Amino acid sequence: MQILLSGFSDALGQLPAFIGSFLKVSLVASLFAMIISLIIGVILGLMGTSKHILLKGISRAFVELFQNTPILILLFFLYAFSPYIFGKTVDAMTIGTIVLGVYHGAYMCEIVRSGIESIPKGQSEAALSQGFSYVDIMRYIILPQALRKMVPSLTTQIVGIVKNSSILQCIAVADLMYQAEVWTSYSGHCGPAYIIAAMIYFIACYPLTCLSRYLENKVKEGYATKKVKKVRKEKIPGGVENAS
Repeated sequence: MQILLSGFSDALGQLPAFIGSFLKVSLVASLFAMIISLIIGVILGLMGTSKHILLKGISRAFVELFQNTPILILLFFLYAFSPYIFGKTVDAMTIGTIVLGVYHGAYMCEIVRSGIESIPKGQSEAALSQGFSYVDIMRYIILPQALRKMVPSLTTQIVGIVKNSSILQCIAVADLMYQAEVWTSYSGHCGPAYIIAAMIYFIACYPLTCLSRYLENKVKEGYATKKVKKVRKEKIPGGVENAS
């Protein structure tokens, strides 16, 4: 324990630099990666619920590829081949942000797809019979209901994006983990910087985790309330349940 905490007071002196690198690099990369992942998730999630085999196949292929490939391999691959893919040299921060967004976009896609498919198909069929277009059905009927179910899982994915932003240090992006490694290398103390980095990540992610649990419980409470109301409606004035 003494070895682990050796130099902790010196590491605390670097706390402003650690927090600054987290806010200016890790959090910024996480924010843009979240936007990328949401765009990919919504588009491919809608494609995944499509009746067109090609669109559904593209969505499924994307999900299987990125969910079953380690994010570090994707990061190193794009970093090494970015001049050939983009036709020019791309800075490491941009590459890391794209990889984070695309990787978590596969998970966002599954959340959106499962949320849409959880809504009874009878609602879509009834809307079609009333002359609603596909866009109007999604906009006014399906997505508002599905979003309520998706929010807890989406919040969990945002937490994952923030935590996985630590991989940026692998390609020399000056994020929180990179600063921790640099300080460790010149100070010779291997524990304090990583402990402080873990605490910063925890402080940033724990409220989001609590929010995810809160929203999940609210969704469950909503379904429980609806179920109780449904049972009450099925009862007739003598307290005997309707046989039908």
